[in-house]
Amino acid sequence: MNLPNKLTLFRVLLIPVFLIFLINPMGMDQRAVRYIATAIFCIASVTDWFDGFIARKYDLVTNFGKFMDPLADKLLVCSAMIALIGKTDAVVPLPSVVVIIIIAREFAITGFRTIAAEKNVVIAASWWGKSKTVSQMIMIILLLLNFNVKFFEVISTIMICVSVLLTIFSALDYFSKNWKVLKDETK
Repeated sequence: MNLPNKLTLFRVLLIPVFLIFLINPMGMDQRAVRYIATAIFCIASVTDWFDGFIARKYDLVTNFGKFMDPLADKLLVCSAMIALIGKTDAVVPLPSVVVIIIIAREFAITGFRTIAAEKNVVIAASWWGKSKTVSQMIMIILLLLNFNVKFFEVISTIMICVSVLLTIFSALDYFSKNWKVLKDETK
């Protein structure tokens, strides 16, 4: 197993550790637990960049990586957002409708890619898709930090809106550029 794939697996393994700190503070100070959870989430997020960079630079792209890397991202981001819904100590609460939109987009694009793969069409990640992932990770980091300062409340709210917009735009981009994949060729 090459280094990028190990980084992807490491990211997946960090998810339950992150969730333990976020959901069950184990009697620790809530703010300290949030900072620990944020640090774990940041480390996991950074591995996403490193595994892709290393895989492309050293030609270590594998089928395992093509499958697991985006899955690891989805698991990390979706787990974090679901865990943040309804947090009673949140300065800026994460609306469940935001999480529903983002998760629905992930299901739709994954299904779309599955149909494309059956027709031997590869739908590569677009700029919109990469921007969507980065915006969601930044949004989650801001919500995890949970600073009770007006500036961070505004920035967090803006990032929630940006994440939703990029989620919608990236879905529209994937479908508009690849809509022919959905045409049924049987007559």
